[in-house]
Amino acid sequence: MDETPHLSVLLEDVVDLLAVRPGGLYADGTLGWGGHAAAVVSRGGRVVGTDRDAEALAAARTRLGPEAELHHARFSALPALLAGRLADGILLDLGVSSPQLDRPERGFSFRLNGPLDMRMDPSSGESAAEWLARVGADELADVLYKYGEERQSRRVARAIIARRSVEPPEPLVTTRQLAELVASVVRAEGRIHPATRTFQGIRIAINDELGELERALAALPDCLAPGGRLVVISFHSLEDRAVKSAFRRLAGEDAPRDLYGNPVSTTPFRLVERRARRGDADVNPRARSARLRVLERIA
Repeated sequence: MDETPHLSVLLEDVVDLLAVRPGGLYADGTLGWGGHAAAVVSRGGRVVGTDRDAEALAAARTRLGPEAELHHARFSALPALLAGRLADGILLDLGVSSPQLDRPERGFSFRLNGPLDMRMDPSSGESAAEWLARVGADELADVLYKYGEERQSRRVARAIIARRSVEPPEPLVTTRQLAELVASVVRAEGRIHPATRTFQGIRIAINDELGELERALAALPDCLAPGGRLVVISFHSLEDRAVKSAFRRLAGEDAPRDLYGNPVSTTPFRLVERRARRGDADVNPRARSARLRVLERIA
């Protein structure tokens, strides 16, 4: 297997903002193929990492070597895995990796025909096909609207339920079947494929991505050592809003301000940068929607 099948998003920015130092402890909650973690190790940092994808974890283990402490787990498990140790930096690179998108058998992409799976961990939980075979019309429409931001969510939900209800039943079992069904009832907007929002909504729902992020944002800041930083890269507005809101609250940005406009707060955290850093589409086209935010525990 190619150990470096994709470009790590905002790699230099991540290493710079984590302020990696020799001997420091850094937690990577979304190891993927280990690109960010490898950069940390190359600068002398020690890594504790997690990933839900066993294949990605195996590639990261090969790349990082036996000294890295790697676990097949969700990133919300990091506080327990750190076991009281305080990290000098924590990274979450949210979303789906390029190897996952590019492999039809994973079922993430509507551009490649494959089984309708979409699970971050193929060994656990319901696949997208299994979920679509049982979900009710109202719940499905709500998921597509809330997580996919699909304005025509009820039209899509009705089409999916109708297909499931014919005799004999015609279950949706491939990505192409779902993409074509959605395209038959949703008008394309510019260059965006009609199924883009539907695929996003279903993927977020079956992987509990926003719930996972909410749990992590509540627990990980307390796992930072003084001066330690939490760096989060998000790829769509739902994630970024959650990160921005949590970071502002933790940094006391919403607290009353003094005569000079500074927040009046005793919070132990601060925003390192007020604006998100953006991915460079010229360097990595799939990073064009990336937003990086960073929170520091005050020393």
